Amino acid sequence: MNVIDENTLNHWQRSKKAFVLVDTLPPTAFAKEHLPGAINIMSDDILARAPELLPDKQQTIVVYCASVNCKRAGLSAGRLVSLGYSDVHEFSGGKRAWREAGLPFDTATQTNDA
Repeated sequence: MNVIDENTLNHWQRSKKAFVLVDTLPPTAFAKEHLPGAINIMSDDILARAPELLPDKQQTIVVYCASVNCKRAGLSAGRLVSLGYSDVHEFSGGKRAWREAGLPFDTATQTNDA
């Protein structure tokens, strides 16, 4: 697992790098605001839902949560690695670092609930 910052993540998005961005916060927090292009898999549900929602274990996956103090992204990254995912990155700064960098958010009421 690798840790990336908001500059790297923003560059990946702007350059159209192929990756899946996973918001690990509860669905209500995701609906309020999330990083552009993110899907929502709450950290507690990663083990059960990742195989269905993230079938390619070689794809690049970036997980994030609220801030550097939030533990959900790190837990989720570790769980993904334990499931056999080989290219997992944690955006450790989360929503707080994204906001402080002046980067945009999306809002939605739809999540990826099964």
